[in-house]
Amino acid sequence: MSFINSSKKNKIALIDCNSFYVSCERLFNPKIINKPVVVLSNNDGCVISRSIEAKKIGIKMGEPYFKVKELVKKNNVYIFSSNYALYGDLSRRVMKTLKSFSEKIEIYSIDEAFVDLSHIQEKEIENYGKEIRERILRWTGIPTSVGISNTKTLSKVANNLAKKINQALYI
Repeated sequence: MSFINSSKKNKIALIDCNSFYVSCERLFNPKIINKPVVVLSNNDGCVISRSIEAKKIGIKMGEPYFKVKELVKKNNVYIFSSNYALYGDLSRRVMKTLKSFSEKIEIYSIDEAFVDLSHIQEKEIENYGKEIRERILRWTGIPTSVGISNTKTLSKVANNLAKKINQALYI
């Protein structure tokens, strides 16, 4: 799907679910909120999702479990085997919520989508991004980052910056 619109300035949002698999697990296990959590790949081979708390203690993405086993034990990290049925269901709910903001949506991965917001006035765009974050959290329980710019690449950059400041960002 092309988001290029020659009649007005493009505004493309990249919505990215934060630590998606961990966020999904936390929905059904609130005792792990604000705790270090990792989700492991098929057959529990590698770390495929980490909470902020797990990142802070040095667990890296893609790290084989056997290499972090001692770190996990020492820091009381909660470990989950991947549950793709759960993640797929929650992803569909997030994407359906995004469609309430714009019909022009391009699903990029299980936890990311580009959304055309060119129909929103420039002065309202950051508030609109904030509303996207709030509605997704309210309707699905999944925290997100929203980066908005005039190209997909710059939206990705804006999203990375938005993640650091924990708010929607328009650049």
